[in-house]
Amino acid sequence: MSQPASTTAAPELNLEATSVSDAANQPAKPTQRPMYYEYKPEQTVKAQHGPELRCKTWEAEAALRMLENNLDPAVSLVYDELIVYGGAGRAARNWKEYQTIVKTLKNLEADETMLVQSGKAVGVLRTWAHAPRVLIANSNLVPAWSTQEYFDELDKLGLMMYGQMTAGSWIYIATQGILQGTYETFAAVGDKHFGGTLAGTVTVTAGLGGMSGAQPLAVTMNDGVCLVIEPIDARVKQKVQEGYLDEQARDLSHALALCEQYKAERKGWSIGLTGNAATVLPELLAQGYKVDIITDQTSAHDLMDYIPEGDIDQVLQLRKDQPEEFKRQALQSIVKHCQAIIDMQAAGSVALDYGNNLRGQAEKGGLNVRDENGQFLYPGFVPGYIRPLFCEGKGPFRWCALSGDPQDILRIDRALLETFPDNKMLARWIEKAQAKVPFIGLPARVCWLGYGEREKFGLVINDLVARGEVSAPIVIGRDHLDCGSVASPNRETEGMKDGSDAVADWPLLNALANTASGADWVSLHNGGGVGIGNSTHSGMVIVATGTPEKAERLRRVLTTDPGMGVFRHADAGYELAQQVAEERGVKIPGRE
Repeated sequence: MSQPASTTAAPELNLEATSVSDAANQPAKPTQRPMYYEYKPEQTVKAQHGPELRCKTWEAEAALRMLENNLDPAVSLVYDELIVYGGAGRAARNWKEYQTIVKTLKNLEADETMLVQSGKAVGVLRTWAHAPRVLIANSNLVPAWSTQEYFDELDKLGLMMYGQMTAGSWIYIATQGILQGTYETFAAVGDKHFGGTLAGTVTVTAGLGGMSGAQPLAVTMNDGVCLVIEPIDARVKQKVQEGYLDEQARDLSHALALCEQYKAERKGWSIGLTGNAATVLPELLAQGYKVDIITDQTSAHDLMDYIPEGDIDQVLQLRKDQPEEFKRQALQSIVKHCQAIIDMQAAGSVALDYGNNLRGQAEKGGLNVRDENGQFLYPGFVPGYIRPLFCEGKGPFRWCALSGDPQDILRIDRALLETFPDNKMLARWIEKAQAKVPFIGLPARVCWLGYGEREKFGLVINDLVARGEVSAPIVIGRDHLDCGSVASPNRETEGMKDGSDAVADWPLLNALANTASGADWVSLHNGGGVGIGNSTHSGMVIVATGTPEKAERLRRVLTTDPGMGVFRHADAGYELAQQVAEERGVKIPGRE
């Protein structure tokens, strides 16, 4: 469904004095956001491990450790600026507010709830022991004001921060967080187009930011060859060191020679190339190089985070000295990048969008990215490959060991396979994840579980904690990119069957329902993944502490949360979701 043209221009940010005389006494607007570096901890922030509590409850301790884990330099993108991933997705607004959040969590009573407004603790309420310990709202603006430009001004004044998805909700687990969803997507591509495997195929993509190592690893897990283009050389080297990339090519000709070698061997292998997609992709077209799959995972939602063509040192200096010119050049490069993907599709490549609003930005730059019916010329990964899973209430379910002990995750892996012995896809995923996925920061695991499965396995985890088979409580959460928690017309809710792509009631209801059901912290964000004004999404976290009381809350939350996905897709007319609701007893008024 095409997006309607905006009928109301976003109002200009009016923080000026109301008279000339008053204006003369006003301080100048800041040129960059206040970070309060004098409050930065002397010791580098890393999550505490082990059974010792600093907070009054495990729920508050879990929130603190996950916040610390988000900022761990091994996990985060730009530690000094509290940026976790996704360009500018932060864990806290600045170092002063980080310290306040930490202090508040340590003093939070078992029946109190901390309120966090765009990375700043703004209140503590007396609620209930079974209520959330933390409620978070990030980057939310009144719709007519919800533009990147308006947000940027508030951000510069220190009044807001960009929460991305799991950065500002403290449940980021590094690249692994989206890895199985990416793995599932490329498995579906293999099933649909290449006879059930990516062996003997070459996938070309771009971007090696915080989450982007997921694509090369997911492709190689499906036995394909993956070439990733990244303009910042240090990021290529980092992903090789972390194990998400197999090797770095010297130049384009070397990269293509490696691709052909491993393609002929039908071996899963990934190659990183330092360069710019807007330059390299047109060169591949000019050479007539046959790409089987073309996609991307660049940070394009904020033009300040997309690296345009040119000498990298000069480009990064331009971003600092002339941000508006930088953004102009970034948009120009995005148009070239997106046009090359469209041209590759026309030449026979399977094209899919996996990035942060690349197509939407290219459209703003004047490129025609839609057909005569208003549909994108190449699909996003959700409508193309993942939506049937969403209809079943499936999505990126994750857990993290507060002990810091990888053995706790491996014990849960065994329990997962014992709980779902007939799920061959899940067994294959766990086998490959154990072999190839490094633990970065607090050890964690992700897998896609659906309605009924999440509740069942959450109780299994809680029982493992109760019996002491894992050495500390386990945090259970998910990506905001889930079946019933996001409205994002250029990504997760693109091309909904009933045309309800932009209806944002569903993530709002998701946050309310999880709060009512007893989640331990709940978040509601604007813009994650695709940029301010382009999405609304919510997050949920609950901590398995091993108690009977927590078992009841796990039962409710882990039924409520995926149930929202069944509600949302059944309401949109998807027969699979309606069938799942009928078979599994999901109550939908009017369909009982």
